[in-house]
Amino acid sequence: MGRAYQNRKDSIAKTSDAKARVYSKYAREIYVTGKSNGTDPDSNLALRSLLERARKDQVPAHVIEKALDKASGGGGEDFSVARYEGFGPAGTMVIVECLTDNPNRTFGDVRQCFTKTKCKLGTPGSVSHLFDHSAILVFSGEDEEAALEALMAADVDVTDIECEGGQVSAFVPHTEHFKARQALLDTFDGIEFDVDEVQFVPQASVALEGEDAQVMEKLLDMLNYLDDVQNVYHNAA
Repeated sequence: MGRAYQNRKDSIAKTSDAKARVYSKYAREIYVTGKSNGTDPDSNLALRSLLERARKDQVPAHVIEKALDKASGGGGEDFSVARYEGFGPAGTMVIVECLTDNPNRTFGDVRQCFTKTKCKLGTPGSVSHLFDHSAILVFSGEDEEAALEALMAADVDVTDIECEGGQVSAFVPHTEHFKARQALLDTFDGIEFDVDEVQFVPQASVALEGEDAQVMEKLLDMLNYLDDVQNVYHNAA
């Protein structure tokens, strides 16, 4: 119990420029998710979850609508998922998730971020085996046992569940995200998820301070500034 997870850094953007980048990242993800499996949230559960998250992060309605309209058309860009793994200061580990229409450009941009901070880009699988690819569902409540029973009754393989500060946090395999989500909705009337997303959760963290902490912050800032980068996960505390 008590495992930490990292929310999207972009969701706490403070400047107008940073907010515009958050909106752009959401628009791209909405477009790709809608184009892949349809723009009806009732039948596309991934899109439904994404739209709820976008609204909580105060993405303007016109941005969402434009992305959905674009996804419902026949043309548009052809984005693919790209994932890069590497090492930050003091042996920390980093996973970078991207949506790109030009993998060569994206790889070069990501590699430059690591190079400029004297960090090292690794090979696929070099660090991801030390993260759990988990769906995380967090909601207000204190009945941890009822949540666990609901998930087990729905035949969900619960990785971890905890209750802290008036919130229940459930960790399940990413492949069981929507089954777990529905089980909790069916059990707890009127719940709203404070966190409802798939992340790479580190199995152990590394405490950074001083220059190492500054280097990590610079690396994260550079990565999050890239248009193609959607999420960055790491095990630095």
